[in-house]
Amino acid sequence: MRVLFIGGTGNISSACVERCLQQGHEVAILHRGRHRAGFAGQVREIIGDRNDPTVLAEAAAGRWDVVANFLGFTPDQVERDLQAFAGQVGQYVFVSSASVYQKPPTSYMITESTPLCNPFWEYARNKIACEDRLVRAYREEGFPATIVRPSYTYGPTWIPSGVGGHGYTALGRMRRGLPVVSHGDGQSLWVMTSSADLAVGFVGLFGQRNALGHAFHITSDEVLTWDRIYETMAAAGGCRAELVHIPSEFIAAAHPPWGPGLLGDKAYSVVFDNTKISRLVPEFRATTRFAEGIARSIAWHDADPSRQQIDPDVSRTMDRIIAAYREGLERARPTPGREPRWA
Repeated sequence: MRVLFIGGTGNISSACVERCLQQGHEVAILHRGRHRAGFAGQVREIIGDRNDPTVLAEAAAGRWDVVANFLGFTPDQVERDLQAFAGQVGQYVFVSSASVYQKPPTSYMITESTPLCNPFWEYARNKIACEDRLVRAYREEGFPATIVRPSYTYGPTWIPSGVGGHGYTALGRMRRGLPVVSHGDGQSLWVMTSSADLAVGFVGLFGQRNALGHAFHITSDEVLTWDRIYETMAAAGGCRAELVHIPSEFIAAAHPPWGPGLLGDKAYSVVFDNTKISRLVPEFRATTRFAEGIARSIAWHDADPSRQQIDPDVSRTMDRIIAAYREGLERARPTPGREPRWA
């Protein structure tokens, strides 16, 4: 098949490009050239801004069996894609997000029929709007759309974290004996998906007429608490995890930029039913246990000291939140014979 990736150099997309190449597909990637593609001589590279109509028209020239869009975040971007690829593509695969599912959820078990609603996070609401436009295009215009909703997916260069974004910071703090914030009581359920595992299901959808008009999430079936995620990271990194449990609402109030991604996604227990993708792509199995995958990610960082960078802003913010929470706890403790200081 002839496959065009809009994106192709990111955490998830690069694994999907690699899977495509392994299966012998002809692959092109449209990207801005800011990151090396890593597939020299194996893919055709189209360098440019996907928001530039001229660049998009060049990419759309000729018929594609599949276009996989990893860089669609707003409805106007999807609208430009509809104009560019109408009649030029056999299947258009849109990468959405599992954050679109109902927040707060009415059930911890998530299926593709779980309602889409996220009042906390604009990113998720924009993804919902993109999905709505594609569903309408499929129903009214026959546009061959398929929607994929990844949850937290990490690759061999990513170390995940519940707050503060991915990167070396959380592990670096643990290795230095510093505490790390674990939101809530640390016992909410979550799944961490290897990008290589996701790629099997993602590429397996290519060319499947039964996938048109449908949405799929593709995640691991290994369910972990957030405390267990951090403890597994620490064990793989040869250190101990000192975890400070702080309510998600407190974190969001103390540092508003972290609020949407926490209250709109990671604060809740979610377990994904992968029956739908497994039925259509029987070869999909999330075989990478988190302990195995995170060990590879840590080994990648340990191979080059320049990769072991603690983000000073994230670290300072974490220190500030922990200090504020501990101060609040101290003030809340009753003193014999004395009213609380705020009384």
